[in-house]
Amino acid sequence: MAKTTKNSSANEENIAAALSAELGIHRWQAENTISLIDGGNTIPFIARYRKEMTGALDDTQLREFDTRLKYLRALDEKRSEIMRLIDEQGALTEDIKAAILAASALAELEDVYRPFRPKRRTRASAAREKGLAPLAEMLLSQNGSLYTDDGVAAEAKKYISEEKEVYDVNDALSGAMDIIAEEISDSADYRRELRRITAESGSITVRSTTGEDSVYSMYYDFSEALSNIPPHRILAINRGEKEGYLSVKLSADDERAIRRLIRLTTPKRETAAAKYIKSAAEDAYKRLIAPSLASELRAAAAEAAEESSIKIFSKNLKSLLMQPPIKGRTVMGFDPGYRTGCKAAVVDETGKVLETGVVYCTLPKHDKEKAQKQLTAMIGRNGVEIISIGNGTASKESEIFISELIKTLDRPVYYVMTNEAGASVYSASKLAAEEFPEYDAALRSAVSIARRLQDPLAELVKIDPQSVGVGQYQHDMNKKKLGEALGNVVEDCVNSVGVDLNTASASLLSYIAGINKTVAKNIEIYRNENGGFKTRRELLKVPKLGAKAFEQCAGFLRIPGGAEYLDSTSVHPESYTAAKRLLSELGYTGDDVISGSISDIKERAEKYGHEKLCGLLGIGRLTLADITDSMLKPGRDPRDELPKPALRSDILSIDDLRPDMVLDGVVRNVIDFGAFVDIGVHQDGLVHISQICSKFIKHPTDVLSVGDNVKVRILDIDVKKKRISLSMRGI
Repeated sequence: MAKTTKNSSANEENIAAALSAELGIHRWQAENTISLIDGGNTIPFIARYRKEMTGALDDTQLREFDTRLKYLRALDEKRSEIMRLIDEQGALTEDIKAAILAASALAELEDVYRPFRPKRRTRASAAREKGLAPLAEMLLSQNGSLYTDDGVAAEAKKYISEEKEVYDVNDALSGAMDIIAEEISDSADYRRELRRITAESGSITVRSTTGEDSVYSMYYDFSEALSNIPPHRILAINRGEKEGYLSVKLSADDERAIRRLIRLTTPKRETAAAKYIKSAAEDAYKRLIAPSLASELRAAAAEAAEESSIKIFSKNLKSLLMQPPIKGRTVMGFDPGYRTGCKAAVVDETGKVLETGVVYCTLPKHDKEKAQKQLTAMIGRNGVEIISIGNGTASKESEIFISELIKTLDRPVYYVMTNEAGASVYSASKLAAEEFPEYDAALRSAVSIARRLQDPLAELVKIDPQSVGVGQYQHDMNKKKLGEALGNVVEDCVNSVGVDLNTASASLLSYIAGINKTVAKNIEIYRNENGGFKTRRELLKVPKLGAKAFEQCAGFLRIPGGAEYLDSTSVHPESYTAAKRLLSELGYTGDDVISGSISDIKERAEKYGHEKLCGLLGIGRLTLADITDSMLKPGRDPRDELPKPALRSDILSIDDLRPDMVLDGVVRNVIDFGAFVDIGVHQDGLVHISQICSKFIKHPTDVLSVGDNVKVRILDIDVKKKRISLSMRGI
């Protein structure tokens, strides 16, 4: 991040004021948050342990704050650079300086700089080389001698020169108009006005380039207003254009734009000179301004669509990562397959692999009776309670087989269809090979599918977030921008849950505030060599984990049953003295925290007096509330408050579906135009945004999240195309 050393204090004050106004927060909140970020503090740490300073801004607000802070600082650096470049040309006037300082976006700064930007050879520059700039200036000044055609011709005649290749009056006037057109095109004021008109009246027009049938057929004769076209259509059209199926054009109300430009540039009085200015203005719009604005606005629309999709992807990823774990259960992971068979892996309640195997049960030629005996034995030997079936290739046949199998068992066993997106990526990775060197990639995938059910967060952090199957058009986005956004989501989720310092994998630890991959690996090595951590303070013995990193990470790392009872809570070590004094003042001991005998701590604190306690302990009220909450629920997992995944013991086929049937389903993905819901028939059904609820909603994410258990009604089934239309309205 850019440091404040390059910015004047006045500029920093302006930035704080802008952030305060933009985000609707107090000025002191903005100033304190900037100070914390510049001090090298992570967003999770600030959100959790610096609430007094930020006014309790949450991680989402802080991420937005950080993004805008970086943008405004980049804008400020660009402003200084442009001012310097113009000044070096000796052209920095007070008016230009004021325009630069007033610019609130990069596009506005570029408009101001445009006349001073070094240009390649243009028609206007060629005309200037021919000495026609004075003629252009005279036409623009509406000199009295230029009110008539004869006066204009007489003046233009002075510039005829065979040496300069100006052979007649028309050559002279044509060159002068090229200069005027470029000056009009370079005007920041004119461009701003025409940008507004183009944005208001512009439309995206799409045509087919091939005529052949494709996934882009719906756009072969398509047009929609730029102001109304939704992000997902922008991304789809851009992809179709990139792949050569579509030609795309941004069209505006050219007549309106030209009329407006002529009014802005041409004097009201009808003179001969005015006719030439009018002609130059029309040329400036058609030849220079319109194509430039079309490219600019299409790029802006694509960027806005990309940002919208990244936000949706981030929201879906957060919902996926924060799905509640199914704790304390022995799970069989089942990775479906055809020719190579189905891979099974049993893991105990801690995720330790107990047994693996391969069964063949999905093709007609397979010996399903043998497969049933194999799985029945595995389930019996290991006490399997739930089977987690991957939803990829051969999952339908696998689900049918498992559904029939569990009916033959002498005790209840359930199954869950688990989104296996990214499992193959993980199983073939270097990380998986290090974790399970004794298993091949297919069996590692089965282990991952089982563990995803036990603790989705701990398992999914091992996979590139772009591979988990909850985005739209992610392959068309800026990889760096998408990666940063999704990485931030994972970081926020991991830190909001916290991890067990003595059991967490290096992958999970690397997302803890203040810990990078190297330090995470060092923690794992230290743990292996020393038999685990006894206290959080012991972290300072880990190579490359210094005081600052300890400050950032300590509160998010838990040690259940350690030497220091507060290490099992989310109380930060910096607050241990205050926490212990609080317990003493309220009549508790550390043993009471360990045994959970402090259920009335909030009542006692209120009776004692919050203000009095805060003064005594030297902490704020928000910190006091956090400490009491942390000790009241040590090891609290926020995911436990969410509904658990739906367990199944039966199955449906798409052929069993009928219109108006009401079924239970699980939201698998939320996109701009609706949500895909798993109703247990292998093919996810689509709930269009218009069918999500009776009231108007701006976006499906307003009411739905990945992992939600929902009830849906069948609207239509197209068995041939494997499309299922669903509705949630009126259920």
